[in-house]
Amino acid sequence: MNVYQFDQERKRRDEERKQREREQRPSQPPAFNLPSAIVWLSAGLIAIHVVREFLIPAGWNNMMIYFLAFWPVKYTALASLHALDLASSLWAFVSYSFLHGGAMHLTFNLLWMAIFGSAVVRRFGLGRFLVFSALCSVGGAFAHLATHWGESAPMIGASAAISGHMAAAIRFVFELGGPLGVFRSSDRSAYFVQAQPLAECFRNQQVLVFVGVWFGLNLFFGLMSGGQTGSIAWQAHIGGFIAGLALFPVFDPVPQRRH
Repeated sequence: MNVYQFDQERKRRDEERKQREREQRPSQPPAFNLPSAIVWLSAGLIAIHVVREFLIPAGWNNMMIYFLAFWPVKYTALASLHALDLASSLWAFVSYSFLHGGAMHLTFNLLWMAIFGSAVVRRFGLGRFLVFSALCSVGGAFAHLATHWGESAPMIGASAAISGHMAAAIRFVFELGGPLGVFRSSDRSAYFVQAQPLAECFRNQQVLVFVGVWFGLNLFFGLMSGGQTGSIAWQAHIGGFIAGLALFPVFDPVPQRRH
């Protein structure tokens, strides 16, 4: 072997050694281990809140609340509403979800969406996730309307949609091989385990504890607020949750596990 061949062989072995070291080196987790849809939705909600709070006059903010928030009182006199008011009474079933009452309100919703919305969007894909979220918002608005008929206080916040995310997530995250299951997979396949039938789902102790705590907190804070303006719209949360349970099999791309 001449000097040139020796040098080439040495370089080849060095490259092989470096390649083995790269393969054996533990991969570093990304700074934000969230689906891009959740990141962009969160950024959009934050941007809307910043614009309302700091960048536009109070009169414009009040106009946004008037035309985008969900006002139960509007539905008592639909026949007498002007065209724009009538249109806003339709899109308000979804648009109220983009407004929040304060930084704390927004922060909690973003946290819950990051936890449960991430699991759902990974399973559903972006298109199904957005339509599913909108319909859960509608479910929450109907529940609020039924229990606050004629009230003049507006409802805002994404909590009903996120409650729907929670309802969808419990159908599969606690399954064996799921993201939170006892025997769980660490790769993306964890989000595509077959969902158990709803009746079996509510025999799962983890699901029962989670749902019990969630309902308890909603009822507690709702009753403590005494129905005052700015209180938690816990009926809308429950409406969104029920809508999420009902709509999950319609949107789920994974065939449901049978008995």
